[in-house]
Amino acid sequence: MSETRTAIHQLLARLCGGEVTSQDYVGYFRNEYGEELVFAQRRGEKTARLWHSDADWQMFRVGDHSIRLDGPLDGMITVSDLIINRPEATWLSACLAASRHLRPDRDR
Repeated sequence: MSETRTAIHQLLARLCGGEVTSQDYVGYFRNEYGEELVFAQRRGEKTARLWHSDADWQMFRVGDHSIRLDGPLDGMITVSDLIINRPEATWLSACLAASRHLRPDRDR
């Protein structure tokens, strides 16, 4: 299969500045503050890629156990070194669940 890009893949790649092709399961989210997130999981890769506009589109590697609740009293949620809010965590969890079948050695 070639590394072609559909219109949505081209748009998301241009938005986040990352490599996003039709080989990827992709997700897009815009939070209540207008910040945008892009998710891409390629078949056979152990982790997905996550970009967040509030982090200057830095790419973060994420996997099934990446979302952490740091401190039960303050409720801060992190993924890699990125602090995210509850709606972002919910969306990211859904993206990870929907693309789980693409990751090798995944939890069943």
